Amino acid sequence: MAMLPKLKIEIAASDDQCPRIVEAIQMAANTGSIGDGKIFVLDIESALRVRTGESDEMALS
Repeated sequence: MAMLPKLKIEIAASDDQCPRIVEAIQMAANTGSIGDGKIFVLDIESALRVRTGESDEMALS
């Protein structure tokens, strides 16, 4: 069985941006063939921008 090449993309975004991001990835990645991939949407408990100390929503902008 031949293995297909994989690509992993991780995006941290606010909740209100997620539907648009998922839709954009789905439209761009859909070829109708095996290996188009999967999209997982996960909650992020917190985020911290190391350089500035900003956290959570401020760290994502």
